[in-house]
Amino acid sequence: MKLSLGIDAGGTYTDAVIVENSKNEILASSKALTTYPDPLEGIRNVLNSLDQSILGQVEIVSVSTTLSTNTILEGTGFPVGLILVGDYHISTNLPTEHYVQVSGGHDHRGAQANPLDEDAVRKFALRVKDKVAAFAVSSYFSIRNHEHELKVKEIVRKSTGMPVVCAHELSQDLGAFERAVTAFFNAQLIPITEKFMTSVESEIRSRGMDAKIFMLKCDGSVIGIKNALEKPIESIFSGPAGSLVGASFLSKRDSCAVIDVGGTSTDVSVIYDGVPQMSDAGAVVGGWKTRVKAIKMETSALGGDSDIWVGAAKMTIGPRRVIPLCRAAVKYPEFLEQLTNNPMPSRGIIGMNFQPTKFFIRTDYEPIDLSNYEAELLEAISKTPTSIREIRNRLNKLPTNKHLDMLMQKRLIQPINFTPTDALHALGDYTEYSVEASRIGAQHLGSMCRMEGKEFAEHVKNEFTKNMAADLVSFFLEDNSKEEVRKTFDTNSPIKFKIEIPVVLIGGPVIAYLEGMRKLIDAEMILPEFASVGNAAGALAAKGVRRVEMLIRPVSMAAPDWEFYMYSEKGRESFDEYEEAVEHALRLGDETIHKYMKDANMDSDSVKIEVKKDELFMENSNTLIETRIVVLGVAEHNEKDE
Repeated sequence: MKLSLGIDAGGTYTDAVIVENSKNEILASSKALTTYPDPLEGIRNVLNSLDQSILGQVEIVSVSTTLSTNTILEGTGFPVGLILVGDYHISTNLPTEHYVQVSGGHDHRGAQANPLDEDAVRKFALRVKDKVAAFAVSSYFSIRNHEHELKVKEIVRKSTGMPVVCAHELSQDLGAFERAVTAFFNAQLIPITEKFMTSVESEIRSRGMDAKIFMLKCDGSVIGIKNALEKPIESIFSGPAGSLVGASFLSKRDSCAVIDVGGTSTDVSVIYDGVPQMSDAGAVVGGWKTRVKAIKMETSALGGDSDIWVGAAKMTIGPRRVIPLCRAAVKYPEFLEQLTNNPMPSRGIIGMNFQPTKFFIRTDYEPIDLSNYEAELLEAISKTPTSIREIRNRLNKLPTNKHLDMLMQKRLIQPINFTPTDALHALGDYTEYSVEASRIGAQHLGSMCRMEGKEFAEHVKNEFTKNMAADLVSFFLEDNSKEEVRKTFDTNSPIKFKIEIPVVLIGGPVIAYLEGMRKLIDAEMILPEFASVGNAAGALAAKGVRRVEMLIRPVSMAAPDWEFYMYSEKGRESFDEYEEAVEHALRLGDETIHKYMKDANMDSDSVKIEVKKDELFMENSNTLIETRIVVLGVAEHNEKDE
């Protein structure tokens, strides 16, 4: 009997399932709170709660996580220095204040457009090295020629000794700015992902388990741990990808839409005939377009741990994730009294950070690049819940919103406040933690909206349900904004949206929203057994996938039959004959896939290879303009008993 272990480290809970491979049967499942900022304790807790005799037989471990997604959504990644090489026309804000644009880059054929300004690269690296944790470089048309990106990488490493991520290592798609953003986020996530995966591997090995370890990617496939550490950006949306594959697995529906309600976000996706629908563009997260291939998904910063605050008698949900009052009251015994006696802030300062239910705690992260005031403010916040009044008394003045936000962005403090999870506790729909803390919080915030506590909690639940429904409908109605769709649920109308495929709900206490969704949407709503650990099940149901893309073009259209360039992730190569270029492309694709599967600890001999070849000819002519070749390899990582 071969067993596999699936782990999903979400924003709120860490889930685990053990599956018997030959029957695809779940033998055991468990949940534990995700520990912040270091997830190791949460992973250890969830593994401790499983049957240790069964756990010791596990041969495959597959992990999914919302860690990368939440880091980008919350803006809490490590600082990165971004180097743009070439003629970038920047019409929008960049994701970092530490950036430089230098001369260099290539044209669409891979020929050098301008020499690389090596001195400017070196000066920038030395200037910001003490302010960043890594560097990212994106060169114009680096997908046609990697030379300048590789040279920048060499210069920065020699000058600083710090990690450098090149855009061409992550994507072969056009879109220079999007590749730059992709490289930036990858560099930002390296320290976080490395710590996470190292924690997972060390915990697995410490239990004497000699298992292969995989990580779920955002396209619904799995990747070996070595590759996961090199390209952590590919793990964004791996949690939702896991829920999609897991929902199909648990509900036994090859085609279905999925709503995954997590601690930080709600995600909608769809799978048809067992294949996740992919996004035509790259993944979009936190408003940033990337060139990472991912499942098509509608995501919103709306989860069970979303911050609920009241300003000008109006209630707002999110986008920040906080510790719910009900959990804080369990973890900190004196918190209930603090919450009960916390005064109402004056009207002049009411806002997201200034609420009668808002508290802050200090984390274990080491401070980096703090101003004097930030250091003073951090010192005023304890490792137990600290109110704004306590902070003011210690500083002899009110803290500023700006500096509280900066400390949260740097992961040095974490807020506590009322959440949708608290609303469910106050209503009695979900009572795992302190119901009393949630009821007190509902009363405090309800009074600001001229509502009773229970009425306020019901209002939060209804708004959350409507937002879920709007996420689902706007996913399918691409030309209609989510805001316009959302308005339809506030009108008294006999019109109802109908969805022809089943809708599967995945997440913790998602059952609390089931009846509300049925009232709003005409669809078969399914809440499968083990819905609360759907992501962990999906991590095991996924397959190993490697896609290699190549482009062949004539060197000159004046002589289109004489010489050809082949562009790939390996760079630009020249061939005298077209057939020679095609043969090389197919061989490169096959070799790259088998090496990838071998490095990922998969059975490379069982890989299934598919080749797609598209030729484009000049109009009304036999002259070949370009050939696109895609080699796709698929392997099972979840071996069956023979």
